[in-house]
Amino acid sequence: MFDRDTVFVDIETTGGNVNRDRITEIAIITMRKGELVSEWSTLVNPLTYIPDYIESLTGINDDMVRDEPSFAEIHKDIHERLSNCVFVAHNARFDYGFLKNEFKRCSITFRAPVLCTVKLSRNLFPEHKRHNLDSVMQRHGLTCSARHRAMGDARVLFDFMHTLYSTLIPGEVDEVIHKLLKRPSLPAGISEDDIDPLPESTGVYLFYDKKGAPLYIGKSVNIRSRVMSHFSGDHRTAKDMKICQTIASIDYKQTAGELGALILESSLIKKYLPIYNHRLRRYDSLTTINWNPDSDNSIPKIITADTLDPKSISNHFGLFKTKKRAKDTLRALAKEHQLCEKRIGLESGKGACFAYQLKNCKGTCVGKESYMQHKIRMLDALQPLKNKVWPFDGRIGIKEVSFNNKWTDIHIFENWCYLGTVYDEDQLKQLRLFSNEELMFDLDTYKILIRYLKNNSGSEIINI
Repeated sequence: MFDRDTVFVDIETTGGNVNRDRITEIAIITMRKGELVSEWSTLVNPLTYIPDYIESLTGINDDMVRDEPSFAEIHKDIHERLSNCVFVAHNARFDYGFLKNEFKRCSITFRAPVLCTVKLSRNLFPEHKRHNLDSVMQRHGLTCSARHRAMGDARVLFDFMHTLYSTLIPGEVDEVIHKLLKRPSLPAGISEDDIDPLPESTGVYLFYDKKGAPLYIGKSVNIRSRVMSHFSGDHRTAKDMKICQTIASIDYKQTAGELGALILESSLIKKYLPIYNHRLRRYDSLTTINWNPDSDNSIPKIITADTLDPKSISNHFGLFKTKKRAKDTLRALAKEHQLCEKRIGLESGKGACFAYQLKNCKGTCVGKESYMQHKIRMLDALQPLKNKVWPFDGRIGIKEVSFNNKWTDIHIFENWCYLGTVYDEDQLKQLRLFSNEELMFDLDTYKILIRYLKNNSGSEIINI
């Protein structure tokens, strides 16, 4: 049946978060040449509390595990039992991911060929929709001595395997198992048909759940490779584990180059707000510090980015996700440079500012320092935050050519704002009609473009 020993594994945990939650019970049944070799199980002290809903599901409570060994105390024994074996589990990515992370905490790298009995059942019995353990038991007349306990569920998997070989043609079962062990490990909701179309080129990929709701949007210079990295089985993050548990379909959009992928990723995330994207989510409260040092008696003001004029961005200092962050920055600069909190826009009213009373202001608020002297020091303090001036005379197009030279993207920008993408220079005429009043400033586009221009000085830029 297998070239190597096989272990049927089941674990119980304090929850589904691979980084936060811990194992509370583990069972390992070892099979050699189709015959039972050993059964072993133990409760595990998770060194954290067991939630009520987990206790009601498994029957395992805090009292039961209090005096049991932690995973770290028995990890060598567990590792020895699992080493050099085919790892079999139901929804195997869950069990394998938890064990891999527990071993990682013990400074051990654990790897094994993984066979998921959910996928095995789905491949052998495609006419059935449900392949959870209860459905498998009912379909094949299997019983369980203790459902949702590690040894009880592991024995079901052992019995399921023997049932397959006794009721089906053994060669057909071997063939399916061989294919599952050979091909990349995929989430239960994803098939090879979802992976095959993915290109090895630049673009954006989108993960959806079974209801069609977007889970995650990412970009890569190699879409196929990046998508497969989410399914590597390492589960370095809780996010990847949750995605693997709920993903039902994959879509992708190719771009000619990386700049197009970055811009497209940013816009799609803001449009669809996938639940596992946080870094590029829309910032409705984006603010900046507005101050014109050339204006007499001007005081910095915190304004929202939707009132920011992209054409005068050089009069703006910093881009902050919240008003509080902008205020905290001003307060820190005032303290560091002994600036007047009234002149820097943190206080109002007459008389000395609060910082002067604490001897942390040089007294421009009470006439001890001239306005010009204070302005020079304030400009020096704010200068590192000054937003970059648009380095071109007007509108530009940045040209990207796909790796196989099959198509070209020309991305149009003006005053750090993205206007759109065209695919040949004839289409540029359409965007010449785009009004300056329609420019929409976006923090992520600003950062993407600054970084791109810095790292790609040889890019082909078209003046429009």
